Amino acid sequence: MNSLLKRQLRKYLSDDLKQNPELERFLDAVNRSYNTSDEQFIMLQRATAISSEELFLVNEKLKKELDSQKEVIEKLKNVINTLKTYELTNSKQQENIALDSLTLVDLIDNQTKEILQINQQRDKLLTNLERQNQELNNYTHLVSHDLQSPLQSIDALTYWLQSDYEEILDEDGKNTIQLIRGNVEKMDTLVKGILKYSTIGSAEKGFYKVDTHFVVQKVVSTTEIPEHINISIPKKLPVVTGDHFRLEELFRNLINNAIKFNDKPQGEITIGYTDASDFWEFYVKDNGKGIEEKYFEKVFMAFQKLENDYKSSGIGLSIVKKIMDLYEGVIWIESKPTEGTTFYFTLKK
Repeated sequence: MNSLLKRQLRKYLSDDLKQNPELERFLDAVNRSYNTSDEQFIMLQRATAISSEELFLVNEKLKKELDSQKEVIEKLKNVINTLKTYELTNSKQQENIALDSLTLVDLIDNQTKEILQINQQRDKLLTNLERQNQELNNYTHLVSHDLQSPLQSIDALTYWLQSDYEEILDEDGKNTIQLIRGNVEKMDTLVKGILKYSTIGSAEKGFYKVDTHFVVQKVVSTTEIPEHINISIPKKLPVVTGDHFRLEELFRNLINNAIKFNDKPQGEITIGYTDASDFWEFYVKDNGKGIEEKYFEKVFMAFQKLENDYKSSGIGLSIVKKIMDLYEGVIWIESKPTEGTTFYFTLKK
């Protein structure tokens, strides 16, 4: 105990009490009581400090939640205004509706249910569409494949007929046989085109790294190129993510298209690319007939032909477009009539 406090206590005690041995025990008890109180006070201070810190943190959290709720309220106000614009403008009475919290909850709940129903209907339609598309592809593949055999038979029979009865047939008979064979060839070209179009979406679904320079060289080496047309590749083409089958079809159709519609005495076809960040931007450029702008979209539609050429199926560029859709790329045209055409398309690296 503090010595001054002991001195003050002794001043008010009688001599007998001052000499009493119990006094020391009493003073010691008081002293221990003071120590216990100090400890309790320190503990109380500590508890208060902890509580204050916790209260501060809780208060900060509540502030953040309040700010967040304010943001939500503002967004809900915007939702309300939007909903009023689309749903609550049928009459003056509706325009003046004050939406309380319950009305808001009901409104959002109803909108949510409608969205869920729309999404369910959409998923169902997509599932049915996917199934029907697969069935159509299977049917197309089957019919196209089955048609090839009788067409080959007709072609062989007309050839034998022409050979065996060449001396008997007059000019009209020979012309008729040639007309039959020409139509068979046209039908065969169309069937092969349809068969190829139906297999593009199902063949080799796995993607991997493909050297497009090798692919283009292979296509060029297996393509019948007229003597007056020159195909150039200014620099080595890059590696992309895809598959050989579709990439060969992509370049083959674009190159064949450039050859077919080149009317210049000296035809030039150039195949190149530029680096465009996450993908490569390729181009197939020719100095041919060119395409009018109004046909830029039409040329990618199946069976659409700008010229009446029986050797063309009208499916080549639609196959190109289908491949680009599967590759999640884009394709577009820049062209001027009589000057030439450039097909641009993107492929992922």
